[in-house]
Amino acid sequence: MIINSSVNRRSFLKTTATAAASLGLIGAGGRAFAQEDTIKIASLLDLSGGLDAAGKPMQDAITFAVEEINQAGGLLGKQISLVTYDTQTDMRLYPQYAQQAALKDKVSAVFGGITSASREVMRPVLRRLNTLYFYNTQYEGGVCDRNIFCTGITPAQKQSKHVPYAMNKWGKKIYTLAADYNYGQITAAWTRKYCTENGGQIVGEDFFPLDVTNFGSTIQKIQEAKPDFLYLVLVGGAHQSFYRQWAAAGMNKQIPMASTTMTIGGEQMVLSPEETNGILLCFNYFESLDTPANKAFLERFHKRFGADYPYVTELAMATYQSVYLWAEGVKRAGTAERMPVIEALESGISLDLPSGKFSIDPQTHHCVMDINIGQIQDRKINILESFPQQQPLDTSGVCDLKKNPDDNSMYVIKV
Repeated sequence: MIINSSVNRRSFLKTTATAAASLGLIGAGGRAFAQEDTIKIASLLDLSGGLDAAGKPMQDAITFAVEEINQAGGLLGKQISLVTYDTQTDMRLYPQYAQQAALKDKVSAVFGGITSASREVMRPVLRRLNTLYFYNTQYEGGVCDRNIFCTGITPAQKQSKHVPYAMNKWGKKIYTLAADYNYGQITAAWTRKYCTENGGQIVGEDFFPLDVTNFGSTIQKIQEAKPDFLYLVLVGGAHQSFYRQWAAAGMNKQIPMASTTMTIGGEQMVLSPEETNGILLCFNYFESLDTPANKAFLERFHKRFGADYPYVTELAMATYQSVYLWAEGVKRAGTAERMPVIEALESGISLDLPSGKFSIDPQTHHCVMDINIGQIQDRKINILESFPQQQPLDTSGVCDLKKNPDDNSMYVIKV
């Protein structure tokens, strides 16, 4: 299903003008905008299917960012028009809709994809059709392509802090459960790396297709292995069953858990506190960040979507912030044309955003960001420790777009 949504006519909060003005995004305001006065962008996200719990908040976030910028007067004297595609967690639809967004809708940029597999079927299409692409999901690192900007957290930013913290807290024996595709497999390899470097031992590893819902035999294996904690790289709605079955077996009171993915789809709001309390997390963004920028964002966001909005996820915030990075690139380039925007973004753009200082690394087109360790308690996340301005050292070890601007690779980083 395809929904064309031009959000530039919506009446919105006056406070959003201040937010966009602080980023220098105000264009010519106070006049009606005809269709030719718009800059089109597209979102390609899973609004239905197995990944909709992650995709829907991301869609809300991009809608909100576009509304904020438009209400503040637009960009370069134009309004942003958002074209929305529901990719339905269907691998066949990602390249089809990417091509349609580029050729039919003629968008200036595409924001979308959740799994690495979806990114890798869209990325070559958008590169071939000269359409700028923003991928806003944590992933395993290694994409090296001048046409894409990756705003999600990568293993050298995440596992390098998360794994040692959990080991210091609980012990050195780890059992890893991961989704059976490149993100899960490569993240498990990074977990082994940081476990071994810190004197630990992987006592078990299991990988699961995204549709697996029965974890009974796995729980038995974990009981026999007696790890100090579980390291979970589970993805999607089906894998939520593990947390329920783990708690039903009484194991949540015996062996603690750290997760790379819990909360990215607001899972802690669906599962019970008993099923999620104590899970250790590591992300760039938590709602509980106690900063003026984040408090102001949440106030605006809840006025737009309601005080009962369940949770602003890591992936939603990465999506929101990516729109502002793109908009700053357009502003500095003085045009929405692809190559001038890429060159502007490569100039070292850095913005103060709800998650903190957020910068583009010109060498890799990944982002430098703050990293936070948090722990779930009664569906909220308590921040335990923060690590400022972490570099994407995994991808920078294999990718240098300054020296090799024509590189077009998905490197599997050796760890």
